[in-house]
Amino acid sequence: MQENNKKIAILGSTGSIGTQALEIVRENADDFSVEVLTANTNAEKLIQQAIEFKPNHVVIADESKYLQVKEALFNEDVKVFAGEKAIADLMGITSADTVLTAMVGYSGLLPTIAAIKNKKRIALANKETLVVAGELVTALCNEYRVEMLPVDSEHSAIFQCMTGEKMDAIERIILTASGGPFRGKKADELTHITKAQALKHPNWSMGVKITIDSATLMNKGFEVIEAKWLFGLAQSQIDVVVHPQSIIHSMVEFNDGSIKAQMGLPDMKLPIQYAFYYPERKQNNWPRTSFADLKQLTFEAPDKTTFRNLDLAYQVMEKGGNAACILNAANEIAVQAFLEDKISFLGIADLNEACLNKASFVQKPSIDDYVQSDLEVRNLAKSML
Repeated sequence: MQENNKKIAILGSTGSIGTQALEIVRENADDFSVEVLTANTNAEKLIQQAIEFKPNHVVIADESKYLQVKEALFNEDVKVFAGEKAIADLMGITSADTVLTAMVGYSGLLPTIAAIKNKKRIALANKETLVVAGELVTALCNEYRVEMLPVDSEHSAIFQCMTGEKMDAIERIILTASGGPFRGKKADELTHITKAQALKHPNWSMGVKITIDSATLMNKGFEVIEAKWLFGLAQSQIDVVVHPQSIIHSMVEFNDGSIKAQMGLPDMKLPIQYAFYYPERKQNNWPRTSFADLKQLTFEAPDKTTFRNLDLAYQVMEKGGNAACILNAANEIAVQAFLEDKISFLGIADLNEACLNKASFVQKPSIDDYVQSDLEVRNLAKSML
């Protein structure tokens, strides 16, 4: 193993992003040292990963599975911890220099803050961190001089298009959306949508939560908020266009009218690898884009009337304060309720909007306000089911 290898921690290693990140590590074993792996409940996969990649530390957030992981790794040189707090605590112990935050939803916020305070470079795949507390998190990155590299395909595309450009030359950014499995459908056609239908994304293979968010366009709404904080943009500078082929991952328009687009096949390993190796580009032998086979690239405006979650995201971005935190907490409960057949597909946006209207608004929230707001809204949403 090389002395100058990249020391990484993967928070959420058993999910879609985490497993693809480990594929990159496996393909470039001499370049990486895996220091930390964490999982929420998937003890079996975490154990397999720990045996293969031999990290110094693993954490299983589900404390009931601690003994299972501990016993399975008894003969391995791996320290085992349990509980969500342990993930954040490890950021002060690990020698990792890059932390891939691939946890699902709000759970990624406190570990990301801990990593920033310990001056770890952040490869951000947990958009909710910036949705919930973008102003706070970006201020901490500036204070601790920490680099935050986007892993979402759209934000990685924007980042790549902006490289070498002056910020005052950027007129707007254009995030692309596939439109999900229900593109073109109106509300009356979505009244009896099942979770099986909603989980069939046309282009991307993702985790359950983000796949439902993509179907409701909530994911795109969160990406709009994330982009505001990542790139220091005004709301008026962020547009969304539906691009069903998912070849153009996003675009940047400059003040002279020219547009840069970043293109490639829909494969999350590309932005993960870019973040891991930045500022270098790492050669690989993955499939390439064949323009002769593409036939056409099409674009259309998103339907914010039918897919109201996208409109709600723009509303909370304009309102500021803890409004986006409220929307995220409500949406996490709403999506889980839909997956458990407790509400309809359209009911997700209904519940989100109801929580926004009823939850306590804080104009200048602290980290404690965000934590309290998240708890309050989850309880509120559950009471409204």
